[in-house]
Amino acid sequence: MSTIEYFKHKDPPKREERLKACIAHGDTVCGLARKGKGCLTQDGERSFTQGSICLLLPALAMLNSLPDNVVLLHSALGCGSCTHSQNANVRMGGNVRWGRVKDGVWLSTALDETDVISGGEPKLEQAIIEADRRYRPRTITVVAGCVPGIIGDDIDGVAQKVQPQVAARILPVHCEGFKTKIWATAYDAVFHAVGRNLLEDPEERQPVLPDEEGSGREKIRLQRTVNLMNVSSMGRVDEVELERLLNSLGLEVNIFPVFSRPDDMVKATRAALSISTCPTHDDYFLSYLHERFGVPFVLKHMPIGINNTGLWIRDVATRFGQEEAAERLIAAEEAELEEALAEFRPLFAGKTVFVSAGEFRALATAKLLEELGFRVVGIRSFHHDAYAEGEYEKLAATAGEDYVIDIANVQPFEEANLLSRIRPDLFLGHANGNMTAAKLGIPTHVIYNTGLAYIGYRGVYEIARRLHRQLRNPIYNRKLSRHLQLPYSDEWYGESPFSHIKTG
Repeated sequence: MSTIEYFKHKDPPKREERLKACIAHGDTVCGLARKGKGCLTQDGERSFTQGSICLLLPALAMLNSLPDNVVLLHSALGCGSCTHSQNANVRMGGNVRWGRVKDGVWLSTALDETDVISGGEPKLEQAIIEADRRYRPRTITVVAGCVPGIIGDDIDGVAQKVQPQVAARILPVHCEGFKTKIWATAYDAVFHAVGRNLLEDPEERQPVLPDEEGSGREKIRLQRTVNLMNVSSMGRVDEVELERLLNSLGLEVNIFPVFSRPDDMVKATRAALSISTCPTHDDYFLSYLHERFGVPFVLKHMPIGINNTGLWIRDVATRFGQEEAAERLIAAEEAELEEALAEFRPLFAGKTVFVSAGEFRALATAKLLEELGFRVVGIRSFHHDAYAEGEYEKLAATAGEDYVIDIANVQPFEEANLLSRIRPDLFLGHANGNMTAAKLGIPTHVIYNTGLAYIGYRGVYEIARRLHRQLRNPIYNRKLSRHLQLPYSDEWYGESPFSHIKTG
């Protein structure tokens, strides 16, 4: 089915169906590189699984960042608890972009037992009207949790009914957590709501008018404007780095969707090109922009590490005939970076590292660490789909020896088993995902932090500097391991880490 057909439905498809994505697989980097697209078609579930997040958390991280927006969570009150921790990012993100510290605004219909029996639609109608009256936002994103999905509340129908009574544009977002185990479906849910309810119809577009002199400068400018897709775990410092590189090619940048206003979202339909920073995050929406509005896109490499950043720049430059300028830029950046990295490399040489994160981030980060001199000994990806095939091939081509790959939506018990066997010198995990390694006494570093540089050439240097400091003084985690114990038995450590994965 084409992406534009998906957008005709109220909610997006599950990634298990659309991309045949999987969260339960144990393999090696060379094994996955050989198997290709069909590698996981026979894999099943785990006979034992530990709790994890649902797609509400990444969806709310995106939605809470939008200025002039109210997030109205239609579910039980506790489903919005993660927004309290996300608010620090909202405040910091607004400050570094506009010099304004402002809290995100989120409300809840706080569905209870009575609503489950009698339905929550009347309460949702009242909440939308009250949110519009009290805050006067430009948009209200109505986010459905599990409860309305179970009892059958029609948030789209309510939005359509109430829309004439409010000034804000209402965007229904379907995040019923029980429908999918692939968190990345959250990105599709947010983009689905934006595409269906906020972007103008191509037939209703106003033409781009020439200026008073009739030279059509605005049209020419749009021909050099690109959409730079950001993600909620990417800070302003990384946006500035990528904007700098794109400006060096003579391109203007429209950053979208995190911390972007509705006008910037509509502007995305007029750009000359959309550029992904994470294929896992962007594929659904960029396909839609291309099919509905004719905006081509680049969706291949993630600009993390030296080689991947260069490939990312070349892909963009080719679309605008800027190949020579790109090569000059890459050569200058790499030469300066190599000189800056020289002081760190002796400490990194030969040290082993385990990486855990979303699939593309984990694989691109593993490549970056290889370029710094580390030896990768294991990767845990939160899910797997066909978009990562090229990344596994890159890693397999340069791996000194084969190493383990764990496809898992966290599953700390598998992680503890693997780390106790491998005992790497360093562990890099996603935000809030380093506890197991730390309790085993392994030095750790967070992969993504919105206040730290991580992407592009600047990101390579900054992460090398931080890792150098971490490895010079790893005593904290070593002392931590002497006083803390993980809740797993000796019998479990003796079993295969993948013994609970049921395959076909």
